[in-house]
Amino acid sequence: QVQLIESGGGLVQAGGSLRLSCAASGRTFSYLSIGWFRQAPGKERDFVGRIAGSGSSTYYADSVKGRFTISRDNAKNTVYLQMNTLKPEDAAVYYCATGRRPNGEYDYWGQGTQVTVSS
Repeated sequence: QVQLIESGGGLVQAGGSLRLSCAASGRTFSYLSIGWFRQAPGKERDFVGRIAGSGSSTYYADSVKGRFTISRDNAKNTVYLQMNTLKPEDAAVYYCATGRRPNGEYDYWGQGTQVTVSS
């Protein structure tokens, strides 16, 4: 069993930055690949990016590439999502997840943190 807790959401002006955190507990954190997702009202949940357990590789959706960066501190059991140059369309509830299956689905999810971007 894995527990994930996101934090760091809030209100930011367009062009600004936020850093989200995803704290994990319950299993050996350094083995866990962590994904970030977001869901805006009335829309499907979208993939944002993911990071390998070692932190050696990351992968991003085209919509955030070059603006968002995922990193991790395994000593703190925490993964970060640094979001720069935020746009109104980035506004959503952001979730972290782990336990990725071969079909791309994730078994464990956090409760989400709200990001609001004002224009």
